[in-house]
Amino acid sequence: MIMSNLALRKTEPAFGADLVETSVSDRSLASDEVEIEVLAAGICGSDLHAFAWDKGYEFMRPLLPVTIGHEFCGTVRGLGDAVTDDRSLAVGDQVVCWPTVPCGACWACQEGEPLGCEARRIIGLHRDGGFCARVRVPAANCLAVPPGMPPDVAALAEPLAIAIHAADLAEFKAGSRVVVLGPGPIGLAAAWIAAQEGARVLLVGLDDSQRLKLARGMGIEDVADLSEGSLADHVQEAFGGKVDRVIEATGAPASVEDGLLVLRPRGVLVAAGIHSGQCSIDLADFVRGKKQIRGAHDTTERAFRRAIDLLDRQGDALGRLISHRLPLRDALRGFELARGKTAMKIILYPNEIPGET
Repeated sequence: MIMSNLALRKTEPAFGADLVETSVSDRSLASDEVEIEVLAAGICGSDLHAFAWDKGYEFMRPLLPVTIGHEFCGTVRGLGDAVTDDRSLAVGDQVVCWPTVPCGACWACQEGEPLGCEARRIIGLHRDGGFCARVRVPAANCLAVPPGMPPDVAALAEPLAIAIHAADLAEFKAGSRVVVLGPGPIGLAAAWIAAQEGARVLLVGLDDSQRLKLARGMGIEDVADLSEGSLADHVQEAFGGKVDRVIEATGAPASVEDGLLVLRPRGVLVAAGIHSGQCSIDLADFVRGKKQIRGAHDTTERAFRRAIDLLDRQGDALGRLISHRLPLRDALRGFELARGKTAMKIILYPNEIPGET
């Protein structure tokens, strides 16, 4: 049997993507795969970069066409033989997907460090992802979510896990002075996590009044817009001096430079944005101040499981990160919204949007 499968696919090495009708055949699943009926999928910054064909995404060229999308929740509809045998998942389970697929054979994989795997592949970039009705992924990449969790909230698990990983690398504690640069979904989530753990947080944006208003509504009291003063001035006003930790979530190289300037000696800057340019830093200040920069690309299984737990306990609060819900057929409009500064997290639905008729 062949079923219709509307999908958003990157078809050309150029700006844009195409909504096309593909097909899902009834060929046997690979033994380690599951087939997922996608219920909800979020638009991520990586999707925007791939859509725009930004520098750093040339690796996709020989793989095109590829269905993009990696922040998704769905229902298991088919199991490969090995998955059936080990009973790790069952048909009907609701799951989210960690998009990183390591090779399993290199030194990093053998040492239990899949993020160090140089041959890793990303669902939605190297292989078909979740902006479609059905997708096939390795069962090992699926994590079950609690029964009854709304699919749109569950689809926040991957970006929330990214934010948790960045916060883990920052190693702040209660009372730490933390600046988060960038009030997008990752930055706002990281600021929320820091505030929940008792840190003193300043969330900073640039011409981001709507996002900063949302942050206040989520309990982040101190926010600042760089259209109304320099970062150094806002940090001085909020903390009376330099800060212990900076989480950079904009992806702008200049933001890393600015973040280092407000970081105290022995402080840590975590770079969590996707950067495509170069930055210039004052090495004398960096070395003499014994400062650190830590890269926070991707996430960990521990962070992913914590994200699911947080969404289970505080889904109403974190669900406020969702600003728009659209059918998959309106995906191009969703990407247009996501490229602006008025939207936060945009969720696409391959089938019906819950609550709409």
